[in-house]
Amino acid sequence: MRFQVFILSLMLCCNAFQWEGVFAKEAQRKPNVVILFIDDLGYGDLACFGNKRIPTPYIDSLAADGVRCTMSYITNPPCSPSRCALMTGMYAQRFGKSGMARGLPIPTDHPTLAELMRDAGYVTGQIGKWDIGCVGQGPHQRGFMEVAKDPPGTQYIRETQDGTKAYLTDLNGDSMVEFVDRNAGHPFFLYFSPLAVHSKVKETPQRYRDRIPGGKGTAYEGAVVAVDDAVGKLLTALRKHGIEQETLILITGDNGANIDEGGTSEPYRGGKGKHTQQEGWVHTPTVITWPQRVPAGKTYSGLMGTIDFYATIAAAAGLSLPARCDGKNLLPFLSGDLQGDAHKYLFWHNADPTDAPRRNIYAVRWGNWRLIKAEGVWTLFDLIQDPKETRDVAKEHPDVVENMVQEYDKFVDSLPPLKPSAEYKGGGSVPKGWGWEIGTGGVFPAVQ
Repeated sequence: MRFQVFILSLMLCCNAFQWEGVFAKEAQRKPNVVILFIDDLGYGDLACFGNKRIPTPYIDSLAADGVRCTMSYITNPPCSPSRCALMTGMYAQRFGKSGMARGLPIPTDHPTLAELMRDAGYVTGQIGKWDIGCVGQGPHQRGFMEVAKDPPGTQYIRETQDGTKAYLTDLNGDSMVEFVDRNAGHPFFLYFSPLAVHSKVKETPQRYRDRIPGGKGTAYEGAVVAVDDAVGKLLTALRKHGIEQETLILITGDNGANIDEGGTSEPYRGGKGKHTQQEGWVHTPTVITWPQRVPAGKTYSGLMGTIDFYATIAAAAGLSLPARCDGKNLLPFLSGDLQGDAHKYLFWHNADPTDAPRRNIYAVRWGNWRLIKAEGVWTLFDLIQDPKETRDVAKEHPDVVENMVQEYDKFVDSLPPLKPSAEYKGGGSVPKGWGWEIGTGGVFPAVQ
């Protein structure tokens, strides 16, 4: 009898060790996640999206190893609302942010993507621009455990701790390497949001401009090259630690092209500044790479947006979504298991009367169609036949206009009252100095 008990105990121990190994393997399968959110990056600014002048070999390698998303949108341009939508997985209008409204709190009853990942056991890190929430809602207070500090200096030329000067994008790339080196042994979520290539782009080192064919690159073109080099540093660090194959990377821009300084939205028209009513202001280049899970070298042309990053990352990490997410899990669309658009409709309702008028956008995307209100009149464009929006076909397709206006009205009716930009100032910020601020990333629900 004692011998039988001994054998049974031994079997249970063996099973326990066996399951421990299974659980360890499952834990190892949890992917690392990196978002590369480039400021003012135009649809046509990358070689993998058709640019003939700017070499972007590292981002191109991500496109070759993953999926180019050619109908990817920012539903809440520009800077601040775009970032708020990304980090919450919903239209920013859901919490009253219908314009710039810097200083408007993001919801305290809804986890940011960083809080969601932190609570799932991820180390969360943030590098670069924040521009989200109110005072007291900095990255370290809304889920980011490790935050790269913002060193002193001019817009792009910063002082290092030893007193030398360095280009900010170079420092950002080095910070990505530091984060990966420090956290390669367990799952991490890294949000890289460089200031580049935001205007005014004047301080780009000549060595980056020289890499444009002919050696006569603009400051803007050189800044894109510098961002690509920073991405190269990240990829090298991932390979060094043998974790490239288990890392999901998503790259896009926060709004459309910096047209006035040389950015391009080709083949579309429009972008930052005076050009915000055209497609190029909201249409951004997007690449999603996850080796062995997302097919290599493919193109996804369905309607999607950065509001989908939250749901996609949650699905990749095996997490349930909180309530109020507008985003969709893109993984089955990227893999080809699902066909068509991730969203039947996408909406723009930037209607803040105290914001700059050029930022107010009333628009809908559906299939090939773009409906936008211009001077109080709905205009309709077929973006496949007319990507530069030169011919209004609203009168030729009244049924299309009627349907899209009805859907737009339903969306607007679902929104709470907007909160005017003029009523909010300041906002969450990155700590100043050198090195890192390392903590717990706050406690959710965060204190407003």
